[in-house]
Amino acid sequence: MLFRARSGTFLTFALAGLLTGVWVARMPALAGKFGTNEGEIGIVVLVWGLGAIAAMQALRGVLARAGSRGALRVALPLTAVSYVAVALAPSYGVLLAAVALFGMTFGITDIAMNAQGSVVEQAYRRPIMSGMHAGWCVGAMSGGLFGVVTAAAGFGFTETVLTAALLSLPAGLALGRTYLPDPVAPAAAGTGRKARRLPAAVYLIGVLGFIAFMTEGSIADWSGLLLHDELGATEAVAAAGYPVFELAMLLGRLVGDRVRMRVGTRRLMIGAGLGTAAGMLVVVLAPVPPVAIAGFFVTGLVVCTVVPTTISLAGAAAPDRPAAAVAQVGAMGYGGLLLGPVVVGFLADATSLRVGVGTVVVLALLIAAGARFVPLRTTPGVAAKAEALPEAAATSPAGSGDTHPEPIAA
Repeated sequence: MLFRARSGTFLTFALAGLLTGVWVARMPALAGKFGTNEGEIGIVVLVWGLGAIAAMQALRGVLARAGSRGALRVALPLTAVSYVAVALAPSYGVLLAAVALFGMTFGITDIAMNAQGSVVEQAYRRPIMSGMHAGWCVGAMSGGLFGVVTAAAGFGFTETVLTAALLSLPAGLALGRTYLPDPVAPAAAGTGRKARRLPAAVYLIGVLGFIAFMTEGSIADWSGLLLHDELGATEAVAAAGYPVFELAMLLGRLVGDRVRMRVGTRRLMIGAGLGTAAGMLVVVLAPVPPVAIAGFFVTGLVVCTVVPTTISLAGAAAPDRPAAAVAQVGAMGYGGLLLGPVVVGFLADATSLRVGVGTVVVLALLIAAGARFVPLRTTPGVAAKAEALPEAAATSPAGSGDTHPEPIAA
């Protein structure tokens, strides 16, 4: 049961990542289809983010009551359906409406699958969230490569996105049978305004999630256009930037949970912020597309653990209400996902894409600085254990053996 839930959640992340990978990789084709400039593409991203945030805020109470399992069983198939509307939009105005719907359904899917990942992580009693997010990388990389193949074959935005949507719908329906139920909240949690209030630690974690999502969103949404417009890459080469970034994210996330247990949450996030700043400096200063793509690889390799760690911390901060806690951090994170690409777009219009994308360097440095203030010992659960191990090794004269709990038997 537990292994099936972990596998199903991993595949859910992969499916969501695939939809995103196709969307990002064919962004130049979307701009070509409607003859839009960088500012108008920024508006498309803005509308998508607003739809996601509006749905998160409006349905947060429903999500808390239905739980991550109930929400995913509805939202994931609806995301595939809304993707069809994006593919078939005949005009820019209709596209904005379709993208808003896609953002709403995808936003609920995103926070619900992260909440489900937190449920599975708490059942395992050790960090596995980076491994879950590796599923996202598998999907995003596959979607990006699908975008490369379709671009090289001469297929347009409509044909590419429609194919991905039609393949995703039955997969989303099948995955609904694999999820774990959310833990039952204490009776007091459902009555009274004070009882419903999340711990303050959730909101502090959300601030760092806001910055982390700004960073990833800016890279994802503008990598293709930077390679195509600034460095003169073909559409096929430009589409390769995002899957290379996601390949590096995948490699980093496959070992991210072990690294977190070894060096601690705080050191992990500081290192990720500094490494991301260095990698994006290579991208911004790159003279040719291969150098920029190499910079995206370095960036993906180090930034990959930040978002999973904030989600893991949120679930640990409110273990009896993981869906509500993750929804709050997710909503704050999507604010960053919304703001980051828009800021890059408008800066690119005013100056250049290099300058716009260069804001990611500043954001990465903020992650490194903010990691010093992240609350770690919010509960005696997963988050605390991830930090306690390296500290114990450094301070205990007797030392200690491997204290990692084993997964609960299925």
